[in-house]
Amino acid sequence: MKKFAVVAAIVALVSPLAMAKEKGEGKPKPTPEERFKKLDANGDGKLTLEEYTGKQDAEKAKEHFKALDKDGDGSLTLEELSAKPEGKKKKKAE
Repeated sequence: MKKFAVVAAIVALVSPLAMAKEKGEGKPKPTPEERFKKLDANGDGKLTLEEYTGKQDAEKAKEHFKALDKDGDGSLTLEELSAKPEGKKKKKAE
């Protein structure tokens, strides 16, 4: 009976961790630099619309790309990709 209690305790501790791992929880979120490097297929330091959209919903991705492309040059720099969208800036704590 003692062995069963130990096994049950181990399963109770490990199961939530295994489930979280399957869901992708617990993984560190990629940094903007890592995301940018992964998307920059040709390594030129800029993201074209084609590199940015990849396999995403094309229309939604185009809108997002245009919103991020602050200088309107048709490509995204790391700074543009890293910038917080206008409506999502954190409010200062009062």
